[in-house]
Amino acid sequence: MYRPYSKQYLYFSRSLNEYVYKLPKLFPTEAHWNLVISTTGIGAAKGFSGLVSDVIPNYHMHDTAQCFPLYYYEKVEVDAEPQGEMFAAAGAPDNDGYIRHDAITDWALGAFRKHYGDATITKEDIFWYVYGILHSPEYKQRFAADLKKMLPRIPFAEDFNAFSAAGRQLGEWHLNYETVEPFPLTEEAKRLVMEPDDYLVTKMTFGKKDGKPDKSVIVYNPHLVLRDIPLEAYEYVVNGKPAIEWIMERYQVTVDKASGIKNDPNQWSDDPRYIVDLLKRVVRVSLESCRIVQGLPPLNEFVA
Repeated sequence: MYRPYSKQYLYFSRSLNEYVYKLPKLFPTEAHWNLVISTTGIGAAKGFSGLVSDVIPNYHMHDTAQCFPLYYYEKVEVDAEPQGEMFAAAGAPDNDGYIRHDAITDWALGAFRKHYGDATITKEDIFWYVYGILHSPEYKQRFAADLKKMLPRIPFAEDFNAFSAAGRQLGEWHLNYETVEPFPLTEEAKRLVMEPDDYLVTKMTFGKKDGKPDKSVIVYNPHLVLRDIPLEAYEYVVNGKPAIEWIMERYQVTVDKASGIKNDPNQWSDDPRYIVDLLKRVVRVSLESCRIVQGLPPLNEFVA
């Protein structure tokens, strides 16, 4: 995940990548599933936000990002020293020689169960609770200064289940953004019958109204204009800008000045409508994210 809602292929090799020591603990192979919450890092210039991913996140998917996984993987070596009890192995190595560990410790699980008096809380519930908390407008506003200086600290909010359920719902939308039903924007096609090449994009721009940008309209290319974009969709901001604008920025043809290498997003998919439908899907994801966030309760956190 190179930027929010924008994937690229990664050739992972020590010959080409400067830092390779952490990644095998999170995504050692394509067969090892994981979830990672990426958040704005310490000292970042942009406002705080978080986004979950089930693929490798780029360091700058968020500004100087910090990543918090659901699991981490340990490669079993001959004569390797055993882990301590807090990080005890979950089982025998798999066929690739990896043991999966819970990144959320037993101590944390016990602390949550004790505080809320609920023995049914799971580590995955806590993971999504954290994701819900990180999307709380109250949390981001009250602790804005602290979030610029240190890692996020997670309070015991009054309603654990509400934040955990909201975080899980947000995760469903954010992880499945490529497959959700596209939002029904009005497509104004310049041709009676659109051919595959008519969906090629060079650079999307906003429409104009009274000489000013009209964000309810996106000029996709000379053959297609998308209209009736709900303006509230732009309220869903991740890594400093609305998710919709990340799509507009990243899905354009660019040429690197130094190398002359052309980056053409039209080559990403064999589906000629992939990019236009992606934009419509991210509109829906944005609206649903705003709806869920607006329904979050106050923290009313416990203070020891």
